[in-house]
Amino acid sequence: MTTAVVLSGGANLGAVHVGMLHALIDEGVRPDLIVGTSVGALNGLFMASRWDRAGVDGLDVLWGAMRRSTVFPTRFVGGLLGFIGRRDHLVPPDGLRGLVEMHAGFGRLEDAPIPLHVVATDLLTGVDRRFSSGPAVDAVMASAAIPAVFPPVVIGGVPYIDGGVVNNTPISHAVDLGADEIWVLPAGTACGLAAAPSSTLGIALHAVTVLINRRLQRDIEIFQDRCTMHVLPPLCPVAVGPSDFGRARELIDRSYLSSTDWIRSPRAESGDLAGLLTHPHDR
Repeated sequence: MTTAVVLSGGANLGAVHVGMLHALIDEGVRPDLIVGTSVGALNGLFMASRWDRAGVDGLDVLWGAMRRSTVFPTRFVGGLLGFIGRRDHLVPPDGLRGLVEMHAGFGRLEDAPIPLHVVATDLLTGVDRRFSSGPAVDAVMASAAIPAVFPPVVIGGVPYIDGGVVNNTPISHAVDLGADEIWVLPAGTACGLAAAPSSTLGIALHAVTVLINRRLQRDIEIFQDRCTMHVLPPLCPVAVGPSDFGRARELIDRSYLSSTDWIRSPRAESGDLAGLLTHPHDR
């Protein structure tokens, strides 16, 4: 049996993945391959060479130290140029690229100890593209290039943007790669905000995450009969703003407890996988 772990996009809610990964490792789950989009590609890059308790502890430390100024180092002039159409992005990618380069355990995707597959969106065609070889940092940066926030990443002459625009939780790619058992880790959305984000960056991030998370339920319904699928329920409610990295500890701890409880309960065998994603306040 081929086991895959699929990591969704979700910007700062990628901290939720850390708690889920802690729970999987505690339960002895070890994938044969990892498929990630956006922040899921970043977390996948870290774990593909460190799939053990020490590895996920390291990812935990990384998220605990992460701040908005590192990932989204906004600068007034650059943001203004983007707003008036003189530049194709609001935020320089230097901070994120430095973070990815610092924590990549290998240079090329094909060298990953656990095969890592990264999904990005071809900006010209709107089709999702899976990277399984080539420079790992470039692929992850392409997968995480949130439209208008970060600039597109050109690979082989083609501009790529965030994979979540087309395929935020790339179950389809895991199935295509031959996975018989799939553990799906959705970061979820900020579903419990009391008010809309107040900044341009915050509104852009929140709008993108709300939009791109709508495909997951459909994909579960399509693929759940083709493999054994375990969908860990995302946290709800989540009242963490889309650019707030200061509450990672809270998200990690809540996610670990929620995921452990779900894995060890009869609900883990439920056939209503899509129903697990319905927010309680939407029912």
